Amino acid sequence: MLSHVGRSDILMITLDTLRYDVAQRLFEEGRTPNLASVLPRHGWQRRHSPGTFTYAAHHAFFAGFLPTPHSPGPHPRLFASEFGGSETIGPQTFRFHEATLPEALTTRGYQTICIGGTGFFNPNNALGRVLPKLFEESHWSREMSVVDRESPRNQIDCAIRSIERQADRPVFCFINVSAIHQPNWFFDMSEKPADGRDTLASHGAALVAIDREISRLLDCFRNRGSLFAMIFSDHGTAYGEQNYWGHRLAHPVVWEVPYADFQW
Repeated sequence: MLSHVGRSDILMITLDTLRYDVAQRLFEEGRTPNLASVLPRHGWQRRHSPGTFTYAAHHAFFAGFLPTPHSPGPHPRLFASEFGGSETIGPQTFRFHEATLPEALTTRGYQTICIGGTGFFNPNNALGRVLPKLFEESHWSREMSVVDRESPRNQIDCAIRSIERQADRPVFCFINVSAIHQPNWFFDMSEKPADGRDTLASHGAALVAIDREISRLLDCFRNRGSLFAMIFSDHGTAYGEQNYWGHRLAHPVVWEVPYADFQW
């Protein structure tokens, strides 16, 4: 990433609540071809999230603590807010004195854009304003939130509009994709359970819906030139494994997340 700062657009997408096992299975089944076009041949990299729910995980991400490879480390970080004693800053790490990546890129001439999705990006409450305030420009609406079946399209539309306004300035675009987060049952109407709960099938169907829209965002960046991109999940969620449901808990389906980065 270090060589891209100052000369490339930068994209960070968090596929909120996406489980590693579901993402990799859909990749292997060929059901997410647009995401597959930017993934390695073997698909998603399995990593461990630094947080088990959205708010905690994103604070870590913006400071440089992205999901950690599950193999033995140490693992040098792509970018990092400098602090004494850090053992994961290497020669290729983009280092900055600011607390977070969006603040650091703002001082380096980037237009920093936040496309919110889940409730922690809803500006109608004080908590939901904390993360968006790190950016110069932020957007959130009910149509981009977890309750709208068209949220993948609406979020990508909003991102493209903001990016295209910056013809002469590099952008750092962050998107918190909301579709996979509960409720997601309406992405798979054929298998809605009697108790109204989401399922692994609807979880996967939401990712397929995201995949249908993401090619437009990638084309937008290709038309602009050089890009460094990161796409990953902030945490997974449980659907009854060992009687666990949801997240903000310690279980492999929650802390194991898919990760990829790519550039052109």
